[in-house]
Amino acid sequence: QVQLVESGGGLVQPGGSLRLSCAGSGFTLDYYAVGWFRQAPGKDREGVACISSTEGSIYYTDSVKGRFTISRDNAKNTVSLQMNTLKPEDTAVYYCNAILRVGIDEYDYWGQGTQVTVSS
Repeated sequence: QVQLVESGGGLVQPGGSLRLSCAGSGFTLDYYAVGWFRQAPGKDREGVACISSTEGSIYYTDSVKGRFTISRDNAKNTVSLQMNTLKPEDTAVYYCNAILRVGIDEYDYWGQGTQVTVSS
C-alpha cells in the first residue's frame, strides 16, 4: 500500500522547536519532489518548504526562512522539517506531499496531516 505518514507534531511554546517527519511506505521517496504544506483554521493551505528529488533545489516560503530546514534521509525513506523559533502563527495542520512526473504520468501522494500548536 502506497502512503505517506507524517509524525512529530505537538504542542510547543513560542520560541520552541519541533521536528516533523514524512515517511514513505510502498514507494521510494528518493525519486520524488517532496513538499511540506500547512493549513490553519479558516485559511487556505499554503506551501511551507519543498525539496527536489536530487536536493538541487530547496524552497522556503518567506515567513519560515531562517527558522525551518527541510532535509532528506534516503536511507530511512523520509523527509524531515526542522522547525525552530516557532511562533503562534505557525500553528496549523502540517501535510507532506510527494510528487513525481514521468512523461505525461503524474504520481501525487499526500499524508494525513499532523497538528502543530504553538502556544504558551
